[in-house]
Amino acid sequence: MELIWLLLLSPVILFALKLIKMIDGRRHQHCYLLSYKLFKAPEDRHLSQETCGRIILRNRNLRLEEYKFLLRAMVGSGMGQCTSGPPIVLSGNEDCPRLGDVLAEMEEIMFSTLDQLLESSGFRPEDIDILVVNVTSFTSLPSLSARIVNRFRMRDDIKVYNLTGMGCSANLIAIDMVHKLFKTHKKALAAVVGTEAIGQNWYCGRDRSMMMTNCLFRSGGCSMLLTNDTSLKSRAILKLDMAVRTHIGANDEAYNCCIQVEDDMGCRGFRLSKSLPRAGGKALVENFKVLLPKILPVKELVRYVSVLLLRKKVNSRLVRGMDTKPNLKAAINHFCIHTGGRAVIDEIGKSLGLKETDVEPSRVTLHRFGNTSCASVWYILGYMEAKKRLKRGDKVLMIGLGSGFKCATAVWEVLKDLEDRNVWDSCVDAYPERMSTDSIAGNDYRINGRPLDSLTQEDVEELRSCAKLVVETF
Repeated sequence: MELIWLLLLSPVILFALKLIKMIDGRRHQHCYLLSYKLFKAPEDRHLSQETCGRIILRNRNLRLEEYKFLLRAMVGSGMGQCTSGPPIVLSGNEDCPRLGDVLAEMEEIMFSTLDQLLESSGFRPEDIDILVVNVTSFTSLPSLSARIVNRFRMRDDIKVYNLTGMGCSANLIAIDMVHKLFKTHKKALAAVVGTEAIGQNWYCGRDRSMMMTNCLFRSGGCSMLLTNDTSLKSRAILKLDMAVRTHIGANDEAYNCCIQVEDDMGCRGFRLSKSLPRAGGKALVENFKVLLPKILPVKELVRYVSVLLLRKKVNSRLVRGMDTKPNLKAAINHFCIHTGGRAVIDEIGKSLGLKETDVEPSRVTLHRFGNTSCASVWYILGYMEAKKRLKRGDKVLMIGLGSGFKCATAVWEVLKDLEDRNVWDSCVDAYPERMSTDSIAGNDYRINGRPLDSLTQEDVEELRSCAKLVVETF
C-alpha cells in the first residue's frame, strides 16, 4: 500500500518541486540598478571654440576648403564651450598617439568611476561576481577588464567579459548581457564599465566623411552596479523592465554606413556615410516592432493598429487629422536618446512624435558633454535626475544606436524619487537656457573678424600664430 501511495504521489511531488524551482528562478531574473557614476574631466580639458579652432588649424593635411568645412561643422555641432577632450589631443599628439597615453586615458575613466561607485555604494571589489567592460575601438593585452581585475584585486572566480566593436549602443548591449547572465547566477552583483578611446581615434586626414567624428565625440564614461538579489531591492534606484536588441548588419548599406577605415593618405578614422540616418531609422523601426507591443497599453495598441489598417487597407483619407504614430507617452515618461548629433536627436524626436520637452535632456547633454558614445544615455539620465524629474513609478526609455548597424533599447522603472546632482551639479541650474547663450548660431562665420568664406591660405597660416582665436557669427 505504501508503495502504491508513493507511486501516486511521485508526480505530484515532482511537479511541486519544479514549480518551486521555477518560482525561485524567476525571483532571481530581475535586474536592479543599484548605482551609477559618470566621469567628469577637469576644466583644463574643456574644448572651447578657440581650442577646437587651434586643433583644426594645426592639422597641416587639410586644404583651405577643409579648414572652412571643419570650422563650420564645429560651430554648428550643437555643442557648447565645456565639452572635454582627451589629453592626447590637447597635448598635440593626436597624429602619433602612444600606447601608454591611450591606456592612461582609459584607466583614468574606468578606475575613477569604479572607485566612486564602490565608495558610494559600500560594496567591496571582492563582492562583484560579474564584470563587463565595453570600449568600442580599442583593445589591449591584457584586456581592459583584466586591468580592472588587477587594479581592484577582484576574486579569482569572477566572470569577466570584454566587449569591443559594439559602437554607441555598447552599454545597453552590456546591460542586456548581464540581464541574461542573471538567469544562471543567483544573488549576483555585476559591474558594467563603458567608455571610448577618443584620443587614439582622432582623425588627422582630410576626407570629409571622416572629419565629423572629431566634431562630435568627446571624453566620457560610466560605471554601474546591477544585481538580481531581491534583498537589495530597497537600495535599488531603477528596475529593468526589458531590453531589446536588433542588428541589421546583413544589409550592406547599413553595415558600411559607420565603419573604421584608412583614407588615401593612410590616416585611420571612422567614415560616416550619407546613408547613416536611413540605417539608423531602419534599425529603430525593427527594434520598435519588438518593443512597442510589449510596453504600450492595449487601448493604444488597438488605436494604432486600427489607424494603420484604415490608412493602408481602406482609404488614407479616413485617417486625416488622426495621429498615425504610436503614442509612446502612453507608456514612457522620459526619453534618453543617444546624443549622436543634433540631426540625430531631431530626426528621432520627430519620427517618434515627441515634444521639445521630451528631447530637451538629450539636447542639453549634447551641448554640455558632447557625444560620449555608449555612456551618453547615462549622462542624459543624470541630467533628469539632477533636475529632480525622475519620480517613483516613472518609466524611462533609453535608445542607443551603434555601428554594425545596431539598435538597442532598454525600459527602466524608477523605484524611488531621484535627486542626486551628480556630474551636473555645477551647471544644471543654468540649463536649458544656457544652450542659447553658450552656443554660436548664424550663417556668417568670422574668425578674428575675418569672414570665413573669404579666408585664404595665407590667412590660415597667420591665424596659426595668433595668440587668441575668436569665432563669431552674424
